[in-house]
Amino acid sequence: MQYNKVEICGINTAKIKVLKEPEKRELLNIIRTGTPRESAVAREKMINGNLRLVLSVIQRFTNRGENPDDLFQVGCIGLIKAIDNFNTELDVRFSTYGVPMIIGEIRRYLRDNNSIRVSRSMRDIAYKAMQVKEQMTAQNDKEPTIEEIAKALELPKESVVLALEAIVEPVSLYEPVFSDGNDTIYVMDQVGDNNDDKNWLDEIALKEAMANLSDREKRVLSLRFFRGRTQMEVAQEIGISQAQVSRIEKGALSHIKKDM
Repeated sequence: MQYNKVEICGINTAKIKVLKEPEKRELLNIIRTGTPRESAVAREKMINGNLRLVLSVIQRFTNRGENPDDLFQVGCIGLIKAIDNFNTELDVRFSTYGVPMIIGEIRRYLRDNNSIRVSRSMRDIAYKAMQVKEQMTAQNDKEPTIEEIAKALELPKESVVLALEAIVEPVSLYEPVFSDGNDTIYVMDQVGDNNDDKNWLDEIALKEAMANLSDREKRVLSLRFFRGRTQMEVAQEIGISQAQVSRIEKGALSHIKKDM
């Protein structure tokens, strides 16, 4: 079923009534203060009068390959939550509050129905990490490092990295990454073969070059590039200055390039 068809979930979209903002306010007030029967009737009218809002939101997810009927039903759940939780005392249009609620409900549905299952605890860590990232970016006018996010959450850096990577949606190998109008390059064209002869020989050459380094050079490179430490952190751990770490690092990399 396509989004431009008249009917979705058995509802004729051409006949959906659209409420004006004063009508929405009136219905919301009745829902809050009316009798149970008046509230139920007003709630049903409010839902039916905002179905076009749901339709406008689910069009943002047309490229996901999901059944539009399913997305529409999930969007309606978000709409109902927005109606039940909207604060009529705030000077805010209902759509301003409703759209994020609908989007959030659909995104939860897509995450929960993803073919790659992610544990609830890992998703919670990822969402908290994203919130902390947004807050720290707003406060400092720059994005925080993973270490800073992990420190704010009081969690190991590895846990934050794994959680954030776990919620990244998988990309199809046939996803186009570039097109000049004639030839299209897909993700699969950019994927290298880790088992080819060149990579195998390069790995041997790198190991031999690393073996020729001093113990201090090996330790500096290990801390910098395998454990993700900053030069200042390496300097503190080894007991030398940051400038010395920089010189050792540059010298070691120069030796490796020369040997390879």
